[in-house]
Amino acid sequence: MSQLNVLAVDVPDKLGWSWRWFLTLGVGLGLLGVLGIVYSTTTTVVSMYLCGGTLVAAALIEAVNAFLVGKWSGFFLHLLGVLLFGVTGFLLLTYPSLGAEGITELMAAYFMVGGMFEVIAPPFVGLPDAGWHVFNGVVSIVLGLLVMSQWPVSGLWAIGTFVGIDLLFRGLTWTMFALGLRETRRGASQTPGVDLQ
Repeated sequence: MSQLNVLAVDVPDKLGWSWRWFLTLGVGLGLLGVLGIVYSTTTTVVSMYLCGGTLVAAALIEAVNAFLVGKWSGFFLHLLGVLLFGVTGFLLLTYPSLGAEGITELMAAYFMVGGMFEVIAPPFVGLPDAGWHVFNGVVSIVLGLLVMSQWPVSGLWAIGTFVGIDLLFRGLTWTMFALGLRETRRGASQTPGVDLQ
């Protein structure tokens, strides 16, 4: 299998042929981001319901697991998981706005830590179009700082708005990655002696 060399990273030629899938991913994430921004309060409440429902489902799975293991010593550990997941999920489903305030702080931490990773990692790994990943990381860090600066008022709208913005920039990042792959593939196919079969 031939390899395309992009910024000291070996990209398999099959990845170069898949640029359309990455472009679809980027456009799809961008559209979800726009919807998240436009309907920020709805996105926040839906996020709380989704999170609460997931935790209640996890509690049910833990309960089944607890009774399946029987008298094993991990029985009480599973019951503790049932209580933790069940109570947290119930509270998020019952009080989504209060849950949003608490999760807003966690989201701020997510944006800042994830953003720092995106700023630091791409140059060391040598990803193609690393500048876009770094830019996305800087945007995520700024979003995290904005969330923290207006907490707890930002509880209802911040999660939806900033998740939407983050999705929008992730979509832009993947779109640029796809276009870079397309150009790399196009350039390699025009280079004499490079076999892309």
